[in-house]
Amino acid sequence: MTVIDRLLDREQDRFKREHPRSFADWQEGQRHFLYGGPSHWMRRWAGGFPIYVDEASGAHIRDVDGRDYVDFCLGDTGGMCGHAPEAVTNAAMRQLRRGVTTMLPTEDSLWVGAELTRRFGLPYWTLTTSATDANRGAIRIARMITGRPKVLVFSGCYHGGVEEAHVELRDGRVGMRNMIHPNGVDHSAVSKVVEFNDVEALERALSDHDVACVLTEPLMTNFGMIPVADGFLEALRDLTRRTGTVLIIDETHTISSGPGGYARLNGLEPDMLVAGKAIAGGIPAGIFGVSQEIAERLWVIVPKVDPRVRQSAHLGIGGTLAGNALAIATMRAVLEEVLTPENFERMIANASRLAEGARAIIAENRLPWHVTQIGARVEIMFMPEPPRNGADVIAARRGDLETLLHAFYMNEGILVTPFHTMFLMCPPTTTEDVDRHTAVFGRFVALLREAGVV
Repeated sequence: MTVIDRLLDREQDRFKREHPRSFADWQEGQRHFLYGGPSHWMRRWAGGFPIYVDEASGAHIRDVDGRDYVDFCLGDTGGMCGHAPEAVTNAAMRQLRRGVTTMLPTEDSLWVGAELTRRFGLPYWTLTTSATDANRGAIRIARMITGRPKVLVFSGCYHGGVEEAHVELRDGRVGMRNMIHPNGVDHSAVSKVVEFNDVEALERALSDHDVACVLTEPLMTNFGMIPVADGFLEALRDLTRRTGTVLIIDETHTISSGPGGYARLNGLEPDMLVAGKAIAGGIPAGIFGVSQEIAERLWVIVPKVDPRVRQSAHLGIGGTLAGNALAIATMRAVLEEVLTPENFERMIANASRLAEGARAIIAENRLPWHVTQIGARVEIMFMPEPPRNGADVIAARRGDLETLLHAFYMNEGILVTPFHTMFLMCPPTTTEDVDRHTAVFGRFVALLREAGVV
């Protein structure tokens, strides 16, 4: 057993002692849920079991054992507006009294559609119940208008439950990411995979003209944060245009870069744009927008609705609850009152403060670690330089240190996304919250020094 293993055992024992009610709830949950909790993601916390939440407000969570946490996970971005923001809560309560879902539009949807176009720059939008569904819809449209079968993604990506994206490079070939079951899909027939930031590999992959679309974040956020190399996004846009490939930008996480997301902030011109999670304040919702050109090509294949035809051709996307009145009402509140330029300015300032505090501790202790900040999002990684691609992450990632850090953080009242060490700010996050993290991170480094790990 390594020193880190022993430290982790100690932290998990401490967690179990200090969270008796959550532990009892976890034991009970395993009697009824397939993975112990309502979602299998909920089992992934490093304490050995999840805390059970009593209430959440602003940037804080209180568990059933009465312990308070500064929440930098924020529902893995679903809570980026903060927990129970007043504007969203009020909008939800008003709409709950007026009806939640009718499969008919409300006039709030007119405001939302216009605002999505203003913010993100694409003229036409469709609502779904999740970013996963939005990605599926965008892929379906790309295949319809190009007649091509394949989707290109970058190794180490994550785009929800999209089958085409559950892949990574393994010995130069398409393999299943994290050994996910192939689910009866021949992924080599539907997917291509290249490393992020590799222009030459991207050009080779697109040269066969069998790729309907490239689905990508503008920078990778789900495998540790992988910054984009200078010129890569420009090359990506040029290559997709030259090869007739649709470019889909997934901003589900990178919307934290600013009011219009990373793409609008940096002048990107996607053919389609996807977002979800925070877009309706945590109410399940996703969006995807398309350019004028994509819309016109689609309308040739699937004409606009003729009301005299009772069963018109359809795209096979959406869902009965998509665009429901509750999601529309909360989405309007988010866009109008929560994810405002003023709030983004404060969120990004707090992210800078957290990044600077962590970098100072790393430098003071001469540790071979780095900190990446993009907008309101920060990542601490246990490697000297930011990775250029998924292969770099696989080669240098310290999963044992990540797990120990997460367990220590939970015991010290800090929550970060359980899959890697990524921090997200919300409008209610304060400088005191950030400074609390800096103090806890300093204690973690001191623990490692005392144990002789660093």
